[in-house]
Amino acid sequence: MHQDIYETLQKVFGYSSFRFQQEAIINHVLEKKDALVIMPTGGGKSVCYQIPALVQEGVCIVISPLIALMNDQVSALKLMGVKAEALHSNISHNDTDQIYRDLESGTIKLLYISPEKLLSGNLIHYFSTLKISLFAVDEAHCVSVWGNDFRPEYVALNILKEKFPQIPTLALTATADTTTQEDIIKQLKLKDAKTYISSFERTNISVEARAGQKRIEQILQLLSHRSEEPGIIYCLSRKSTETVAERLKSNGINAAFYHARLEAKERSDIQLKFQNDEIQVVCATIAFGMGIDKPNIRWVIHYNMPKNLEGYYQEIGRAGRDGEPAKAILFYSWGDILNLRRFIDEGDATTEFKKVQTAKLDRMWQYASAQNCRTNFVLTYFGEYKSDPCGHCDNCKNPPQYIDGRTLTKMALSGIIRANENIGLTLLIDLLRGSQKKEIIQLGLDKLKTFGVGRMAPTAHWAHYITQMINQGFIKIDFSDYSKLKTTPLSKMVLYENCDVTLTEYKKYQTNSKGEPKKAIDTSNLDVDLLSKLKQWRNSMAKEKNVPAYIIVNNKALEQIASSLPTNDSELLGIAGIGKAKLDQYGEYILELIADHK
Repeated sequence: MHQDIYETLQKVFGYSSFRFQQEAIINHVLEKKDALVIMPTGGGKSVCYQIPALVQEGVCIVISPLIALMNDQVSALKLMGVKAEALHSNISHNDTDQIYRDLESGTIKLLYISPEKLLSGNLIHYFSTLKISLFAVDEAHCVSVWGNDFRPEYVALNILKEKFPQIPTLALTATADTTTQEDIIKQLKLKDAKTYISSFERTNISVEARAGQKRIEQILQLLSHRSEEPGIIYCLSRKSTETVAERLKSNGINAAFYHARLEAKERSDIQLKFQNDEIQVVCATIAFGMGIDKPNIRWVIHYNMPKNLEGYYQEIGRAGRDGEPAKAILFYSWGDILNLRRFIDEGDATTEFKKVQTAKLDRMWQYASAQNCRTNFVLTYFGEYKSDPCGHCDNCKNPPQYIDGRTLTKMALSGIIRANENIGLTLLIDLLRGSQKKEIIQLGLDKLKTFGVGRMAPTAHWAHYITQMINQGFIKIDFSDYSKLKTTPLSKMVLYENCDVTLTEYKKYQTNSKGEPKKAIDTSNLDVDLLSKLKQWRNSMAKEKNVPAYIIVNNKALEQIASSLPTNDSELLGIAGIGKAKLDQYGEYILELIADHK
């Protein structure tokens, strides 16, 4: 069996070695044991159940909530010569009938199915008539109320262990903290399950967090250096996706917006065009990208704060899935935090659930405003501990400069006290800077002694400083009183005991390549003209087969081909991602194209 899994990896998937803990997980499953797999997006979770499915008798049932991803995986497997199908609401009656016939004849090796479909009708009973090799529950965090995307229908999946106690179950997810991990095992009733955690560190992604001022200008600056690179901008509301997309389009950028109010066909068209590199930028709510396996996304921007670290880390993981350098930028502001808190408070969830979500939001804010290694912050959150600087986050690449913040803090506290603790962050900054805004005049804030004492610092700087004062406990936000700023017991220590206050200086962000991750493969000999021809051939083949281009051959493989210039089948098989099925289908075309180019 050990030999079988390596042969399958090479022949079917075109790779010569396993990544992360794939081999250990596969062997564990082949011993008929349950497991929970925590592996970063793009880390190769699907191989952990696809290879066991291919080397054993029977069919592997894969439960996934994402129809688009199911369809992509089935298309990719079919192009590799694997008999795979999907059962969900978009499958026609005729196709469904054929799938049932193929299941009964034993020809299907992997069946992808949505949880709703699995639990409808008599499917559970029907599965008892089949030879099943394995159950794989993808996006397993959906089963836990502690997870970032709880779905009640997932809880009912515990029926699998009740009805099929002898069949191994593999639960997989990209992000789950230690509490969620324990709950997944409990909810799915996994038996003596071993947990496999691959490192959450994504060394190829350069990560940074920026104060949410002049966001559009900063995005345009970034894109001026990345004119051809595809990326996603995540926004908090439908309206902001449209506004950001229109601003980008008015600046000559090929952008589109995506949200739940669009017609299904329009959403599908945008997704397909993005997958095929016909749209460079998609401005979207968090629903977008869940079903996308696009490997060449080079950057992800969060225009607004995400509600938790799990969702954030899953979303930035959609960049750089090919292992090549990618960038993730998070814009943060108290305005976003207040909106997210309001969503939680006004929701109809239980009090316990609201507490969990509020605590997760607080951790998200702590991450955004952290002044030390952001990667280590995330690793600790997920139960992985490391103290060495990561070298690929903004705080490691450009360490903050520290300043004596006593005078600044006294100014802010004086403004809060003289305004009778009756103003929020924006008005406090306007007061300190001596703004002549209508609201300042109406409230009589221009008559206060502290009016204009902080003119020397721009608005963005004051927002940066006050955020740190809040984080350090010198100021608090009273969420029960319209998010007004109030003093704390520590405030008196600053005002009357002159205690030390250390703040970090405001950083102006510039686009540069300092400390950017290096490319995973050597492309120093890359033939750019040949690469262009290979991509043209691939795009025409993708249109002919009606699948995303990367499913034919991914960019990384094309770059290796355009660098090494293989001349025969054996050399082409040495390219990572080219297995026997793809060699049989496309090898002749690729080799002829290389020969003609030479």
